Amino acid sequence: MSGKKHILISGVGNVLHQDDGFGVEVVRQLEKKNGLPDSVEIMETGIGGIHLVQELYNGYEVLILVDAVLRDREAGQLYLLEADVPDINEFSFDEKSDFLADMHFTNPSRALMLAKALKILPEKVYILGCQPAAYQDFDLGLSEEVFKAVPYAIERLESWVEQYYKNKENSDQ
Repeated sequence: MSGKKHILISGVGNVLHQDDGFGVEVVRQLEKKNGLPDSVEIMETGIGGIHLVQELYNGYEVLILVDAVLRDREAGQLYLLEADVPDINEFSFDEKSDFLADMHFTNPSRALMLAKALKILPEKVYILGCQPAAYQDFDLGLSEEVFKAVPYAIERLESWVEQYYKNKENSDQ
């Protein structure tokens, strides 16, 4: 395998809003564990979505966002979703102006739409989501349910990456 980075795993969220810090905590622990191939880049995006867009200029085949996502499920439940990123050209002029007004602190969906408009969005984009239990403003730390989900999220990411490379190897033969 070449030195090119194929997969970007990005932890998004706000650590000052309890369970919204799930993605950040997962990537922090994933980096410490250091069990992924060198062709996988791990980064903490937090709430600075423009940083994610800048990183995507390096060219990736796959992007996996790790985040707390409301899905009306049991707190701590994990799910892997394929992202459907809208095209910014489908929006009106006013909507585009509002969209571009403040890209520094942007949510993941805005960052993904911008990356798509710039033609740097990877072909495959996934979200490893966790159902949050608490979103208290200015409160540090994950709820017990979400904290317990972190090691399972790491296992799921490692397993997904391993399967991705097995499939890639088989398709190259």
